Amino acid sequence: MNYEDSIQWIHSREKFKFKPGLKRMEWMMEKLGHPEKQLNSIHIAGTNGKGSTVSFLRNLLQKQEYTVGTFTSPYIIRFNERMSINGDPISDYELADLVEVVKPLAEEAGQTELGEPTEFEVITVIAILYFKNKGVDFAVFETGLGGRYDSTNVIHPLVSIITNIGKDHTHILGDSYEDISYQKAGIIKKETPVLTCVKQKDALEVIKKEAALHQADLLIDGQDFSSEYYGSSSEGEVFTFHMKTYDSPELVSNLKGIHQVANASLALGAIEQLRGMGFLIQQDFYPEAISATTWPARFETVQEDPRVILDGAHNEEGTKALVSTIENYFPDKTIYLLYAAVEGKPVHNMLEKLQPIVKEAWFTQFDFPKSLKAKDLEADSMIEPAHVEEDYREALNQILGKMTGEDVLIVSGSLYFISDIRKCFE
Repeated sequence: MNYEDSIQWIHSREKFKFKPGLKRMEWMMEKLGHPEKQLNSIHIAGTNGKGSTVSFLRNLLQKQEYTVGTFTSPYIIRFNERMSINGDPISDYELADLVEVVKPLAEEAGQTELGEPTEFEVITVIAILYFKNKGVDFAVFETGLGGRYDSTNVIHPLVSIITNIGKDHTHILGDSYEDISYQKAGIIKKETPVLTCVKQKDALEVIKKEAALHQADLLIDGQDFSSEYYGSSSEGEVFTFHMKTYDSPELVSNLKGIHQVANASLALGAIEQLRGMGFLIQQDFYPEAISATTWPARFETVQEDPRVILDGAHNEEGTKALVSTIENYFPDKTIYLLYAAVEGKPVHNMLEKLQPIVKEAWFTQFDFPKSLKAKDLEADSMIEPAHVEEDYREALNQILGKMTGEDVLIVSGSLYFISDIRKCFE
């Protein structure tokens, strides 16, 4: 099986959609000899900030000369990046080889009462096998949806992290902070430390109960570790980090937005936990690792003149953070917006948050099964003036033709859309 055939087979799993539960994953892990138990894993759940936290943690560990596997979603540039080692995506031939291993297993599962595994379950298995075969020092797994019944929850982590709680995927995870928190807290394992920066009182109570149930040490941002934010510089966000075992010098995150300080703090707290477990880790390398961290589509500048910024804000919390970052970095600039979104998102509320800072908006769509129609987005928006252009490339050309060097274009709404439009700037 070649690479193209492999990708086609993986995507064909989409027809099996979302199947909650871990029975298929546990069955496949047993058939494969439990490769997940041979990894030094770190597990990250949360509504927003998972990818950034993964990236901070990867850089912190890499600066210690460890090899680090990362499993993330969705991809921004190419499918292979979902499973990477030290930031380098899996090669085409290695992915194809692993599909040859997993495909018959998936088909065998299909002959049982378990049924065929989903696309996300298949790629989780591939990532686990890839990291085990490569002998990585650490494997960092980002949940796909929720946590408790997410396919990644078969791993046995050294440390768990819950970034935050927001109202996303409510049709699956529940429509209250407590319900969503219960799903995210499902990654907490027996006697395994867990760090969180969750702020909602009710959501945090759910996490506390789950941690107590599993006799897991719970470290809470603002109590067991903290950061002091000093503001933005031309390089990024300036802050210090504090914990019983470490007080940092001044740190700078190149990932823009005050919310990235919380993500960096979670990663710093996690690596301190690993250091306390006896792993060889030198604190002197932390500042360099934090400043070296990048992550595509997180307030990412892809063009300077005129300035174009891509940000995959795809829920209310992400949009609120985006607006705050724009106000912080570009308070006196004229802001244009190019926007596309997918079904199931609170689009009206997201656009309502953007409305006060946007001078003019273009609504578009892209080649994705759940992409909302441009005209429907415009109808749901209160931003004026607004334009409808179904071809996002044409919309981009129209906006760039109007802009001056003093203006800023924000492209947002969906990470899947960002993945497509990013190709226009390569």
